[in-house]
Amino acid sequence: MILNNYTKILNSVKILSENVKLIVVTKNQDLNKINFIINKEHEHFGENRVQEAFLKWKNLISTNSKLKLHLIGKLQSNKAKDAFEIFDYIHTLDNEKLGQIFSKLESNSTKKIKYFIQVNVGNEPQKNGIAVDKVDQFTKYCINDLKLNIIGLMCIPPVDGNSNQYFKNLADLAKVNNLKELSMGMSNDYECAIKNGATFIRIGSKIFSEV
Repeated sequence: MILNNYTKILNSVKILSENVKLIVVTKNQDLNKINFIINKEHEHFGENRVQEAFLKWKNLISTNSKLKLHLIGKLQSNKAKDAFEIFDYIHTLDNEKLGQIFSKLESNSTKKIKYFIQVNVGNEPQKNGIAVDKVDQFTKYCINDLKLNIIGLMCIPPVDGNSNQYFKNLADLAKVNNLKELSMGMSNDYECAIKNGATFIRIGSKIFSEV
């Protein structure tokens, strides 16, 4: 079932675009299920929590250099050091303090992470992310002052039926800031995201669901 779901998603993505990377979201999934997809030589996987990712992926990553791990959940500053050790991509950079921590960690290491700035596209008070009108300023700060490798923007749009407009807005923001990558689109809206220029999509439930 998992491999069937995975193959269907891959095929539907390829029809829409050849340039989109599928991040298989593996939060709350055990390794027996994840290995089905690893054995298909899939490279990009996403986790929401640092501690869970550490327990699940540390040994796998040490023996398989092709695997790329993405943090797609909220990151507390006290977990940044552990995140830096295990993740290749951070999708949820959303405040100066976190950026400063990663800048310092990178200055003492040869490792360089690829970062997405999370944008609160719907200006929802309960959601994380940089406010839309602060994105330009924050992006410049991270690139010029902190010397971080900011590759793109990320969003989780409000559930109000206007995903198409939010994705379009994020794409416009990325273009203004000369950022090439867009992390947007999940199980229920990835097709819409791809049509608006997504380069990374994050899908878990549609792959691991038994339905």
